Amino acid sequence: MITAVKIRRWMVVLGLGGTLAGGVREAWAQVPGVSAVVAGGAGSWVPAAMPAAAPTVTKFFPLNEVKRGMRGVAYTVFEGVNPEPMEVEILGVLRDALGPGQDMILARLRGTKPEYTGVVAGMSGSPVYIDGRLVGALSYRIGQFTKEPIAGITPIESMLQVRDGGGTVGMERAGVEGQPEMRAMETPLVFGGYSPETVERFGDRFRAMGLTPVAGLGGEDSGAVQPEPLVPGSAVSAVLVRGDLSMAGTCTVTYIDPKRLLACGHPITQYGPVDMPMTKAVVLASLASPLNAFKIINTTETVGAFTEDRASAIMGQFGVRARMIPVEVEVVPPAGVEKTGSAKTFHFEVLDNRQLTPSTMLVSIYQSLQVNNTAAEEVSYRVTGEIGVKGLPAVRLQGMIAKSDLYPATINAALLVNDRFSKVYENAMEQPEITGLKLKAEAIPARMTAVLESARLSTMEARAGDEIEVEATLHPYQAEARVVRMKVKLPSDLSSGSMRVLVSDGATVDRLTTRTGAEHPLGLADTVSELNRMHDNNRIYVTLLDHAAQAVLDGETLPGVPISMANVLQPLKETQKMQLTGESMVEAGSAETGYAVTGSQVLNVLIR
Repeated sequence: MITAVKIRRWMVVLGLGGTLAGGVREAWAQVPGVSAVVAGGAGSWVPAAMPAAAPTVTKFFPLNEVKRGMRGVAYTVFEGVNPEPMEVEILGVLRDALGPGQDMILARLRGTKPEYTGVVAGMSGSPVYIDGRLVGALSYRIGQFTKEPIAGITPIESMLQVRDGGGTVGMERAGVEGQPEMRAMETPLVFGGYSPETVERFGDRFRAMGLTPVAGLGGEDSGAVQPEPLVPGSAVSAVLVRGDLSMAGTCTVTYIDPKRLLACGHPITQYGPVDMPMTKAVVLASLASPLNAFKIINTTETVGAFTEDRASAIMGQFGVRARMIPVEVEVVPPAGVEKTGSAKTFHFEVLDNRQLTPSTMLVSIYQSLQVNNTAAEEVSYRVTGEIGVKGLPAVRLQGMIAKSDLYPATINAALLVNDRFSKVYENAMEQPEITGLKLKAEAIPARMTAVLESARLSTMEARAGDEIEVEATLHPYQAEARVVRMKVKLPSDLSSGSMRVLVSDGATVDRLTTRTGAEHPLGLADTVSELNRMHDNNRIYVTLLDHAAQAVLDGETLPGVPISMANVLQPLKETQKMQLTGESMVEAGSAETGYAVTGSQVLNVLIR
């Protein structure tokens, strides 16, 4: 971890004094390639003539030739699509700054624009040249409120390791609270079609990965053709979501050849192999701010895919098509309420990335539910849908989602989808291929919750094979109690004696029929099977608790296990590969209630 003490030590070694900004004595020596020199004392900086564009032929400037006092030029897009030059003053080389053997070049940016905007999110990757040779990419900055545009440069040698298949050591993003640290320049993550409230609510999920969420300032212009070619200094975007909603992170191209490019000079996720659409981008403006300076960006045409996200750079390949997960969300407003508008269906695609996809899917589902003025304090949703998994049955989505003490219904509905999706997508045994997600949410202008207050049986004694009636009393939220009656046929093979009858919500049944040990995770097929056996939350279930033992193993419930078999399975219980209980559960019936039901009651019946 890089602390303020270590940075000050570097500054002293480099001859900059013991402070991070201000009062810096200019002391320049004549070195080859330096076009202007300020000799001794506190002389003023004399701007040097800079080429308007980066060289068309790329040559590399070795790190071991970098010396304090050299002048270079960096290129980035402040507005539009054409990179602009800015002068770079080399302050020195910070040894092992990014990890063992991973050095960083420290530099000060010169010129009207960088001195006004400071180091801007989205500037990372801006190529730096000395004597027309590429030395590296602007990629790191010190602290957040520094007065000078001082930046760290990732040497091109480290970035070329990504191109050539070599690994590099990453640098921690965070430092000690209250102390300045060298941190990667933030990547602006532009949300198109997402409300500021949505971005604020879920933004920390992306900030934790070094991304800076930006709402409403940019988006996707998928139909736009951008004729200008990508060159060193161009803005380039990695797409997370595209379609009716859009989300993309943008940085700057450092190096480019006919097959690929390198950008950023630092990781976006550092996940390694990735698969994200790569697009050109237009910078609408560069917003200056001492707290959060960033580029306002529209993504345009797709030119390939980012395939590597490493410590020193991200790499994109031209002509490669990224795999995306198609999503369809239909939101139906309450019937007969004209002011909420008609049903709205969203179509968008989400990237396929183990680290980013779950959070991206969650925020996108939540935003989709915020349309048509259907979202309200007491609204509920009747949710149906499915998650497609290649080679396996679709995962069923079903339930009545209402406001809870913690969250409104929109969040609870998004969390339901996220829970099912994550259990499949983040399977510890296999990586699934998600073929799509479809969701329908029908809005109901009320809090559709109910508590199971009591239950009773039509008889206290019965014979195996008899039909009995179960009566359950529900108390809906701020409404009169109602009674639900169910006819239940007892199995013909029940043994005589007292038997318990469980009348409950679906979650209670799930807890009794689902393996709880997490040390031995389920495979993908068993996970899908277990999710599809989960009980709906808008029904009341009647479950008979027989005297025989029951085992839950690999996602399967095995009722009526003989005692001899239970003894054989005992070692599996001890290693938490199996859940073994003294009663078998026999599901006898259920009834739909129209409410999200909670609660349970246990009754007794004597079997003659």
